[in-house]
Amino acid sequence: MAVFSKGDKVEMCSKEEGFLGSYYEAMVLSPLNNNTLYKVQYKNLVEEQDQTRPLVEIVSADEIRPLPPLTTPRDTTRTFQYLERVDAFDNDGWWVGTITGKQELKYWVYFETTKDEIAYPVSQLRNHLEWRNGKWVSCTKSFF
Repeated sequence: MAVFSKGDKVEMCSKEEGFLGSYYEAMVLSPLNNNTLYKVQYKNLVEEQDQTRPLVEIVSADEIRPLPPLTTPRDTTRTFQYLERVDAFDNDGWWVGTITGKQELKYWVYFETTKDEIAYPVSQLRNHLEWRNGKWVSCTKSFF
């Protein structure tokens, strides 16, 4: 598991029901309990009671990973292949899905966790990468 410091930009992997398979950008406010917990502030999520304040949570180290490397920043000419694993930006986070088709300038993405299939422009898609043993690993094909 990676060790993070105050100010590091990270992604949080949600394990809550309804949010499984989603990643949210955050910043580490402080490591806690010998780096087994972290206090983070989300970039796009806000407090339920005060929607002008960014959401701050204490999360387990196994829910946090570095920001994935940018392959090509918002490349609108990028193409994806049938059954390729991607992350789609929706509802303030990145959701893991699989390309199931293309229609004009949008790609259809199927989400196994929700059973939804939604069309997205290329600008809202990125290659799906997994953080394993301290390295980014490409997971290009789906097995559903």
